[in-house]
Amino acid sequence: MANDSTPQGSESENAPLRAPDTTADSAIGRAAGGHGGASPREMTALPPEHPAIAPLSFLLGRWKGAGKGDYPTIKPFNFFQEVAFSHIGKPYLIYTSRSWRLAEDENGEPQQDENGDLVRLEPLAVETGFWRPQPEGKVEVLLTPPSGITEIYAGEFRSLTSIEMVTDAVARTATAKPYTAGKRLYGLVPSQTREGEKDLAYAFDMAAMGQPLTPHLWAVLQWDWID
Repeated sequence: MANDSTPQGSESENAPLRAPDTTADSAIGRAAGGHGGASPREMTALPPEHPAIAPLSFLLGRWKGAGKGDYPTIKPFNFFQEVAFSHIGKPYLIYTSRSWRLAEDENGEPQQDENGDLVRLEPLAVETGFWRPQPEGKVEVLLTPPSGITEIYAGEFRSLTSIEMVTDAVARTATAKPYTAGKRLYGLVPSQTREGEKDLAYAFDMAAMGQPLTPHLWAVLQWDWID
């Protein structure tokens, strides 16, 4: 967000949310159209999930929603975020995240347009990486924003659909801001707007700009695979 570090919940033992195969096939087909001589079916078929990613399958799909950011060195803000978890049949998940600042009303709450949609302003942060499940409920996560920082997280499951992780290592380029550590929590929580469904909540604490590990971002994202 303000420092180009983006990012997540409550614990749940319920069955994981999964993207419908037909929708995922359609999305991949649109992205892959026109390449090479493969048949449309060959181009759109999703590879089988690698058995190793089964514990992380509750994350698969695209998640969208609003959140809040704060830190001792910046003014509080509201943001909109899109997070996607995908796979290519290998023993890891591919992670991407994008966020935008939201317009605010006089009370500092997200502003809506005449159609009831949140009003996005300038882009805030982009982040990409890989989630690598390990034995005994462990997870290794590599994350990189375009701000000259690369993070390696060591995580573990707190429940079947909740993961907590902390930085094991942080590498910075010579021009990167002084970010030194992060802690993240991702988990499924009961949806407040869709009865019987689950949302993805997360929280991100960071140590940066001479500050100790301090809450920075928190959000609740809704599952939304459809373009």
